[in-house]
Amino acid sequence: MAGILRGEVRWANLQPTIDHEQAGRCPVLILSEDVFNRRSGTVIAVALTSQAPSAGFPLTLEFESAELPKQYWAKISQIRTLSIKRIGRKLGVVKPEEIAEVIEGLNEILGA
Repeated sequence: MAGILRGEVRWANLQPTIDHEQAGRCPVLILSEDVFNRRSGTVIAVALTSQAPSAGFPLTLEFESAELPKQYWAKISQIRTLSIKRIGRKLGVVKPEEIAEVIEGLNEILGA
């Protein structure tokens, strides 16, 4: 699949999974740069959920982008490298500032 761009929210098939990994078909936010997406056959993405996070769930970010079909939260700890064969249709695009916030959350997890 060509044309998967950073900042897009797309459907992805995350099966198979183990333990606490986000499972099933769900929206993901593409974090990897466009050139990586084109050349590697993979993307780096973070899982999204439409369910408000429960109290105490670490590092979720609510998106306020008007371009998404409904309210989503990024589950920042659920980052994955996915084959482009797992990636489906586009749901929308988030703002560059929101991508930066997700990356800031990743840096917090990684201690960077």
